[in-house]
Amino acid sequence: MNKYLQRVLTQTKQNNSNETEYLQSVEEVLTSIEPVVEAHKDIYEKTALLERIVEPERIITFRVPWMDDNGQVHVNRGYRVQFSSLIGPYKGGLRFHPSVNQSIMKFLGFEQIFKNALTGLPIGGAKGGSNFDPKGKSDNEIMRFCQSFMTELYRHIGQDVDVPAGDIGVGGREIGYLFGQYKRIRDAYEGGVLTGKDISYGGSLARKEATGYGLIFFMREMLNAHNNSLAGKTVTISGSGNVAIYAAEKAIASGAKVVTMSDSNGCIYDPAGIDINLVKQIKEVERGRIKEYLRVYPNAQYIESRSNEDSPVWTIKTDIALPCATQNEISLDSAKKLVQNGVIAVGEGANMPCTLEATNYLLENRILVAPGKAANAGGVATSAIEMSQNSMRFYYTFEEVEEKLDKIMVNIFKACKQAADDYNHSGNYVMGANIAAFKKLADAMIAQGIV
Repeated sequence: MNKYLQRVLTQTKQNNSNETEYLQSVEEVLTSIEPVVEAHKDIYEKTALLERIVEPERIITFRVPWMDDNGQVHVNRGYRVQFSSLIGPYKGGLRFHPSVNQSIMKFLGFEQIFKNALTGLPIGGAKGGSNFDPKGKSDNEIMRFCQSFMTELYRHIGQDVDVPAGDIGVGGREIGYLFGQYKRIRDAYEGGVLTGKDISYGGSLARKEATGYGLIFFMREMLNAHNNSLAGKTVTISGSGNVAIYAAEKAIASGAKVVTMSDSNGCIYDPAGIDINLVKQIKEVERGRIKEYLRVYPNAQYIESRSNEDSPVWTIKTDIALPCATQNEISLDSAKKLVQNGVIAVGEGANMPCTLEATNYLLENRILVAPGKAANAGGVATSAIEMSQNSMRFYYTFEEVEEKLDKIMVNIFKACKQAADDYNHSGNYVMGANIAAFKKLADAMIAQGIV
């Protein structure tokens, strides 16, 4: 490795020794961009460009006290990592999940910088959330938590400063409670301060579908570039949130057969093809568990999973694997099973769902890998479209938003392919995505001086 790169990576590991997820994301990016750094090492080293790009501009942590329905007070920790405002206001989701910690927030914020740069839209990178678990909580408990969370967060956000959105555990209900409290505190209607809003108060059509649809648009382009397509392919998907549901819906519409979906308790395997409308009913209307699928299709298989084990989804024979659940869900062992079972492509619907070892193994075996920072950028791209609509006080139709999303994903793929080709790594879209995004960020950082 280039000596400058090696020094920055070593220093970053020393300064963040307990933040494994963050260090994993930094190492993946730094090892990918070596050809660019080698070509510009003098200016990059002189301006400490890499040292600045791996260090968040600001990390905010705060306590979130809230009262449950029995009058018991609980205290959670809130975060907002404002990583980079190089190309626009901070932009990135909020995650409510027991696993949330500073390492995960930093890794997600770091990934968001590159993802947002790839969209071609003027948005910086951030991430936030809390170790609050919305599972099993009443609507009133979630409302009280969201109001307490926003009572601190409002100081640090704004439609020209930092624009949060949803993520794991933060859907339309939570965004509504957060927006209501922000509006109440600010005594002003600032529609662009949060995205993922309901259509009734300034949300964008197709936002819920955007990340999953965008993933399939990217996969379509990647497969087409290698003389292949989704039509007739078997697809395994993990997760059953927005990304998984709408990736499945668009994959089915593209002629593929989706045979798995999952949640934290296990996965369903339906060799005849998943009934996506039933999954929507279970997860979006009933807020139930994926196992409920068997009440209508008793011949489908349900496979339980434990949190310390690899997902059973990746043991099932498939042509295309779409991890859409959470980070590091595909380990090296799972990657080996996928290759053994004949997978031809992996599309990352979640953020960093493959471990570094798994990614390297897939690439070594000539599996096409669509990296999350490119393939799942459709959500944040459509959030930026929502911000634009809020500013214009004008709203696009569903078809108009989907058409804009499709064009953005096509352009993201072209940028990834071009960067990989330019640096003699054709077909390596992981490297291509990192290089394309990094070059844009580096140019902006040099242009703006030492700040």
